[in-house]
Amino acid sequence: METASAPPPEERRRDAAATRRRLLEAARDLFAERGYEGTTVRGIAARAGVNQALLFRYFGSKRGLLTEVVALGGLEQLRATPPEELFETALRSMLTRSTEGPEDRSLEVYLRSVGRGDEAAGTLREMGEAYQSALAGLSGAPDGALRADLAMAWLLGIGLMRTVVAREPLAGADPDEVCRLVLGTLGHLWAEPKPGEGGE
Repeated sequence: METASAPPPEERRRDAAATRRRLLEAARDLFAERGYEGTTVRGIAARAGVNQALLFRYFGSKRGLLTEVVALGGLEQLRATPPEELFETALRSMLTRSTEGPEDRSLEVYLRSVGRGDEAAGTLREMGEAYQSALAGLSGAPDGALRADLAMAWLLGIGLMRTVVAREPLAGADPDEVCRLVLGTLGHLWAEPKPGEGGE
């Protein structure tokens, strides 16, 4: 009588990688939809279709999972995107999000989670500071950090009104039109002030 043999190591690695990916995608979407505090380990595991014990095996904790979601989303986007393209890339990501695929939803996670629990605060603060630092160098003005904060506030405000509040007409506006209006105005923020205009 033959006994079932264990799957080969390569197959086990593929299965583990697929399970890990499903958990990351489920967590990304639930954090973006409900915020960190409103998302449970059980809910993440259920959406991923796996036993919640696997979440702890692969990520250690819900916070560990959040850290990886942010690292693979927002922080990876920062590393891969030139600073001068970062704002538009992040804006388009929020405006054109599809219901499928590995797209970045870190700013949505940030919007729904920041300030709502100490456990997530450090990870989210790190992402916000990384964006601010990247954007601050776009202006040669002495107040570049302030300008970067203003740009981030506008970006997050757009995300809040479109994805969280779902306020019309912004919620249903064409992404290209929103980008045209926003980016055209944003250029003034990065422009160096002329003598006597402030920022000295």
